[in-house]
Formats: sequence, structure tokens, C-alpha cells
Amino acid sequence: MKTDRSKFYLATALMILLSFVTMALAQTGGELTTPDMPDKVRAAIEKSLEDESMAAMTREVIKPGEAPGFLGIPGAPDPNLFLGFLWAVWVGWIFSTVGAFGGIMAGVGHITIFGLADYAKSFGKGNPVNNLITDSIRVSNQWLVGLSGAISSFNYYKMGRLVLPLGICLAIGGVGGSWLIPDLTAGKISLKDYIGYFGLIVFVLGFFLVYEMTPRGSAGKKQAKAAAQAFEKAAKEKSDTSAQGVRIIEGSWTFMWIAVGLVVLSALWVNLIPAFKIIPYIMVIAGWAMTFMIGNIRFTFYGQEFAFKAYVPMIGGIVIAALASFLGVGGGFLYVPFLTSVAGLPMFLVAGTSALSVLIGMIVSIFTYMVGKGIVISWSFIGVELIGIFVGSMIGPRTSKFIPEKVLKIIFIILAFYVGLRYTTKGFLGYSIVPPFG
Repeated sequence: MKTDRSKFYLATALMILLSFVTMALAQTGGELTTPDMPDKVRAAIEKSLEDESMAAMTREVIKPGEAPGFLGIPGAPDPNLFLGFLWAVWVGWIFSTVGAFGGIMAGVGHITIFGLADYAKSFGKGNPVNNLITDSIRVSNQWLVGLSGAISSFNYYKMGRLVLPLGICLAIGGVGGSWLIPDLTAGKISLKDYIGYFGLIVFVLGFFLVYEMTPRGSAGKKQAKAAAQAFEKAAKEKSDTSAQGVRIIEGSWTFMWIAVGLVVLSALWVNLIPAFKIIPYIMVIAGWAMTFMIGNIRFTFYGQEFAFKAYVPMIGGIVIAALASFLGVGGGFLYVPFLTSVAGLPMFLVAGTSALSVLIGMIVSIFTYMVGKGIVISWSFIGVELIGIFVGSMIGPRTSKFIPEKVLKIIFIILAFYVGLRYTTKGFLGYSIVPPFG
């Protein structure tokens, strides 16, 4: 009888001890979250605690009792709002001036200057909190580029410095290619393994643009050179530059808008509706086929006539989007060489046209991430950055007309070499020797 009582007392004591341990663990998990934290962040933290190896890392990184930082996580980096505003002004200005590098520069800020990527990595690979913060950074970059693209496109269109059909045709190829090409090649090819060679290609593009600035290189682009000189003269004389801006004289708008509508719907469908996958395939192929029905597009700019087949920028958009998707980068810095070298445009038309192409892609991507996948962002921080983007994107189109075309190309070339150096060293050395490091 005494033995039975002893067993009973022992079992009871163990159960009480186990209850205290469970309560202690539950309390520790609760301390890692805050009342104002977004539900998605709380869910990611709780999910990471379900795995022993991840739980240890999560408890080590999150600092209970410290002030909430990024996304309301205790002890997370708390970006300086004023510095965020100033950096966003720079991002908006550079993207609206040359039509590229907005996403890369936004990433440099979020990843390196504000330390958000290093913080995400500290949770360990595969940790739900790591994945959530990384996606939040990616969408934050897209918000900045998207707003800059919207403001830049509007301003350049008003100034007569945006070739609307060309930007739309690039977007028709880009939006469709951004999901179709990776979907068809998933598990079969990964250009991330060749990122170093991609960096070398960017170097080649940079040197090619340098060559185009030489007398021999610019000899075949007499129209672009004449238009640029006429525009620079008008800007110096402070005359209304929009009076002789882009004028479309041939091209089918009907087929163009139907095509862009089809590819946008295809991208939304494939990301938001898992069933009937054949439908988005049909829509994107139909959208691309529409561009062959558009035919020639002709326009004038400062007394010079330019022309192109609508399907050429569409195909260019597919190739650029495929590269961007494989490598996880934006496509702006690839659009610019295409517009100057293949389309033969002067730099004064490139920024606005590239911005429009990027804008359409950003709208689809942001909607997919935030509505389809429920990705959260820090609105207090991003809100301040968006104000900076607005300021920089309003300044860019107004200052770029006073910058000679040669200087605009030099700015792009310098940034192209920066990008080339980043991806070359990351591919061949395993880390980047320029920010963002790693």
C-alpha cells in the first residue's frame, strides 16, 4: 500500500513539475512577441519555436524586454527614419534620372545601411522568421521602385519624353516572362550558379556603352544624336521641351492594351489561383501573339523619326525578365542598354520608358506578394521612405534635362560597373566586395 502511495506521490510531483516547465516555456515564447506585432510575424515566430534547432536560434536572436524594432520584433534593428528619407530621395532621383538601379539601391539601403538582411540571416537558413523578413525587404524594395516608376512615368509623359508603346511592349514580354520562363524551367536550370558570368556580361554592357560614346560607336545612331542635341539646345534656352516631345504617328493601341491586359491577368492567375493552370498559359501566349498584330510603331522626337517592330521589344522583355527572375534582381539596368543600343533611343527618352516597363511589373509583383502571399512590411518606415521617393522622383525628371546625354550615360556606366563588380565577385569569390556584402 505504501509502495502504491509512493508511486502516486511521485507521479503527481512529476506532473506538477512538467506543468511548471510547460508554463515556463509557453511564457518564454510569449515574451518573444508583442501585442502590436503583425499576426504574420507572430505566426512565423511561433512556427519557428516548434522546431528545436530553429527555436534555439529564435530565442537567441529575439531579445525579450527590449524595444520593438523592425516589424515589431523585440531587439530588431530600428531604422533611422530621417536617414531612410534621405536614402529614398537618392533612390528616387537615380531611378527617375537614368531609368535603372532603383531596386538595387533600395536593396543596398535595406540590406547594408539599415542591417535588415544580416538580422534576418541571424535566425538561420529555413527559419520562418528569416524568410518573412527577407520577403518583407524584397517587397519594400518593390514599393520604392514602384512609386518612383509611377511618378517618373507620369512626369516624363507630360514632358513628352516617354515612348508609351515601347514601354508597354517591353512590359508585355517582361510581365509574362517573369513567371512563364521560371515556371517552365523550374528544377532544370538555375542561373544563380552562373551569377559570376552574369556579372561579366554586365561589364561587357558597360564597355559597350563606353564604345557607343566614341565617334565610331555613335556613327550609326545619327537620329538619336541629332534628337539629343536638339533637346539639349531647347533645355539650355529654357523653352517648352514638351512641344517637340514624343508624337506617335503609327501603331495599334487596341491590340497593345489587350496584350498587356492578357499578360497581367496571366501573372495574377498563376500566382493567386492554383487551379486550371492551362488558362494563364493560354493568356500569356495570346498576349505575346497580339504584339505581332500591332505591326510597326513610328514616332517623332525633336524632328527625328524613330520606328520599331512591336514584337522586338516584347521579345527583349521576355529575355530580360527571364534573367532577372533567375538571378533575383530587377530588370531596369538591363532595359536601359536595350533601349539605347537595340531601340536606338537617346538617353533623354530612356528613363521614362524604362520606368513604365518596371512600373507594370512592380504592380503585379507587389499585388502577388501582399495579397496572394500575405507578406507584411513596416508601414511606418516604408511610409517615410515613400515620401523620400516622391521627392527624389519629382526632382529627377526636372534635373535630367539639364544633364548632357553623355553625362547621363557616364552615370549609368559607373553604376553598371558597380553591379558587374558585385555579381562577378559574388559568383567567383562567394561574396560581394561591394555593398550589399555577402
